[in-house]
Amino acid sequence: MGALIRASTPQQNMTSPKINGHQLELFAQDFFAALEPAAKSPPPPPQPLFKAPPVPPRPTIPTSPRSPDSPPLRRIQLGAHFLEFELRRSTRRSIGFMIDDNGLRVTAPRRITLAEIDTAIRAKQRWILNKLHERGERRATREERPPVRWTDGAQLPFLGGDITLRIEEAPRSHCVFDGEARILRLGVAPGLSEWQLKERVKIWYQAEARRLFAERLDLYAEKLGVRYASMALSSAGTRWGSCTVGGNIRLNWRLVHFALPLIDYVVAHELAHLLEMNHSPRFWAQVGSVYPDYEGARAALRQRSQELPVLFD
Repeated sequence: MGALIRASTPQQNMTSPKINGHQLELFAQDFFAALEPAAKSPPPPPQPLFKAPPVPPRPTIPTSPRSPDSPPLRRIQLGAHFLEFELRRSTRRSIGFMIDDNGLRVTAPRRITLAEIDTAIRAKQRWILNKLHERGERRATREERPPVRWTDGAQLPFLGGDITLRIEEAPRSHCVFDGEARILRLGVAPGLSEWQLKERVKIWYQAEARRLFAERLDLYAEKLGVRYASMALSSAGTRWGSCTVGGNIRLNWRLVHFALPLIDYVVAHELAHLLEMNHSPRFWAQVGSVYPDYEGARAALRQRSQELPVLFD
């Protein structure tokens, strides 16, 4: 007879430990966690071998100082910059832009709308922003320079060189210049304060400027074949001269700090406006006819204006 084969069962005396479901789940978690690679922290960024110095912030765009009765400034966005500017109305035929240490000033005919003015500014925004940044950098450079110490032996700029200030006690204040020795002798009366001393030197500078400018204007007016109506001194921040249609010329008295060729350039420039009231090629041809190296003088004047010490607030 065929044998009946049955599956064998464990014997009753062979026992195994019992594992419940909770223990099995914990075991599985530990097992698979061991198989996973440990999480790696991100490597630190590579350090430069040589640390570059921080880039200094660019000076802010200058803005015109305002008094309580000043008209409000207009505001326009040019790229990432919000620019405030002074708007003036006049009888001129076109829109004019003037940039100095006080920011942007726009002069426009009364018939021009505000929208048209904003459009004209945006059309020249690259030039305007570059000039404003240049002005801001110049002003920051000047402010970093220490002011002149008003003591005996101080060096003061005059006609492209230095003169020595000699302070002497005197019964009455006086100011005498020795051109050969390049010494400015300042007589100081008892009780004279520093601001009065500075004011006395400024008066001397302005008197020298008035005398010298009149001589140079007469010389270059004859060369250009023009006649000017009047000459007055200006104390503008950085504008060296101006000329009106009526022939009224204003020259910044601080020009006496510079060498005579730079003064002559400004004089020739303003007188040439009596022939061409613009900065067209025809205007520069007039300047060049009496002052050929006007481009070099213009660059030198810009450079020297940044190098002068701070004399007066």
